[in-house]
Amino acid sequence: MSSQQSTSGAEFGLRAVQFSRLTRRGILLGLSLPQLIVLATGVLSIVGALYAGGGILLAWTAPIWLLCAALAWTPVGGRKLIEWVPVTFRWVARTQKRQTVFRRRVVKPRPAGTLALPGDAAALREWEDPETGAAMVHDPHQQTLTAIVGVSHPAFVLLDPGEQERRVATWGRVLATTCRSGRIARLQVCERTLPDGGSGLVEWWQRHGHDDGSWTSTVYRELIDRAGPAGERHATTISLALDLKAAARQVRTNGGGMKGAAAVLRQEMTTLVTALRAAELTVTGWLTPAQVAVILRSAYDPATAAILERHTDIGRTLATAGPVAVTESWGRLRSDSAHHAVLWVSEWPRSQVYPGFLAPVLLSSGIQRAFSLVFTPIRSDQAARDIRRKKTELISDAAQRQKMGQIEDASQTAEYGDVLQQEADLTAGHGVLRYTGLISVSAPTPEELDTAVAAIEQAAIQAPCETRRLVGQQAQAFTVAALPLCRTV
Repeated sequence: MSSQQSTSGAEFGLRAVQFSRLTRRGILLGLSLPQLIVLATGVLSIVGALYAGGGILLAWTAPIWLLCAALAWTPVGGRKLIEWVPVTFRWVARTQKRQTVFRRRVVKPRPAGTLALPGDAAALREWEDPETGAAMVHDPHQQTLTAIVGVSHPAFVLLDPGEQERRVATWGRVLATTCRSGRIARLQVCERTLPDGGSGLVEWWQRHGHDDGSWTSTVYRELIDRAGPAGERHATTISLALDLKAAARQVRTNGGGMKGAAAVLRQEMTTLVTALRAAELTVTGWLTPAQVAVILRSAYDPATAAILERHTDIGRTLATAGPVAVTESWGRLRSDSAHHAVLWVSEWPRSQVYPGFLAPVLLSSGIQRAFSLVFTPIRSDQAARDIRRKKTELISDAAQRQKMGQIEDASQTAEYGDVLQQEADLTAGHGVLRYTGLISVSAPTPEELDTAVAAIEQAAIQAPCETRRLVGQQAQAFTVAALPLCRTV
C-alpha cells in the first residue's frame, strides 16, 4: 500500500524544472570577437614597440595597450567596455538624427493600411482576413505575417499539484507543435495588467441584477459605476508569426501575395487553436483590427484604457491607434500619458524551480506592466548543428585551458551538461526553442516609475530571476514587450 501511494505521488506530483544557463562562450578561451580584436591591437602595439625602440617606445605606446586592456577586461553593467561601444555609437547616431523623438503629424493623413507606430514599427502593415475577420500584421522588413489570439485560463497557482503538472505537460505539447511546423518564425505570449473599466461588473449586473428602480438596485448600480474603473484585470494574448521566406512555396501554391500568405497563416492558426484547446486554454477568438487598435492605444496611452473599454464605439481604428508623441531617453520612454521602462530577464533560475516560479512577478498588484515571452523555434537540423558546434567549442576550450594549466570551474562544467541535455532532448524528439523574457513597466510619473521598477526587480529576485534594464533601445524594446506584434529586439 505504501509503495503504491508513493508511486502515485511521484506520478501525479509537481516536478521541478531547471533552465539552461545563458551561454557566455567566446571564440577563444571565452573571449568574444571584440575582445580578441582589442587585445590583438594591444599585443601588436607592445611587440612593435619592443622591436622598434625598446623600453622607451614601449612607454610611449602605453596609453594604447593600457586602453585596449581596459576595454577588453573592465566590466560595466554586466558587460565589458568594448561591448558598450556599438550600443553607445548607435544611440549617439540616432540622437543626432533625431530618431529618439516622435511627433505625429496630425494634419498629414497616413497611408491606408499602415499602423500609426513610431520608429521601425512604422513599416508594419495591416491586413484583415476576409474569412476569419482577424487582423494580420505584415512586417515587410522581417518578412513575417502575425495574427493574435486572446486566451483565458484559470488561476494556475490555485490548482492542485497534479493538475498543474498536467497543464505544464499540455503546454509543452503546444510549444512542440510550433517546432514541428517549420514555418513559424516566432510565438509570443503577452500577459498584461490593465485598469479595469468596469465592463465585467456591468455585464454581471446586466445578467444577474434586477434593475427595478428600487433603492437597493440604485445603490448597486451607482457602486458599480464608481468602483468599477478602480479595479485591475489581467489579459493574455498569444501571437503567431508566419515566416514568409520559409513558407514561400506554400504561399505561391495558395495564390501568392498577401492572400496566399493569409491562407497559409490560417492553417497554422487552426493548428494552434486545436493545440490550445487540447491544453484546456479557452480561446476567446482571433483579435479583429478594432481589438488590436485598443491594445496599441492602451499601451502608449494607459490613461484612456478604461475609457476605451467602457465605450466600444471609439478608438477602434488602427490608423489612429498609435501614440501622439514619444520621447526616448537612455533608460526610459515617455509616451502620451505615461513613462515606461523595459527590463530584460537576463538570467533565469539556475536551480530547480517549480512551474509557478513567476508568480511573484505576474501577481504583483498595483503595478501596470506587460510581461512577454518570445519563443523562436529552431529547426531540428539547425539545432543539431548548433549543439555539435557548442560541444566542439566547449571541448576545445577545455583542452586549451588544460594545456595552459587553468582549472575547470563549475559554471563551465554545468554549461557542458546543459548542451548534453539539449542533445538528449533533441534525440528523444523534443523541439528546441530560444526564449526571451521582457517586462515593460508603466507609470504616470518618473518617480512612480522608479518605484514600480524597483518593486518588479524585487519580485524577480523572489522568482528567482535576474533582470536588467535595457539602455539605448527602450523604444524598440517597448514594441516587443508591451505590444503583441511578435517582434524581436
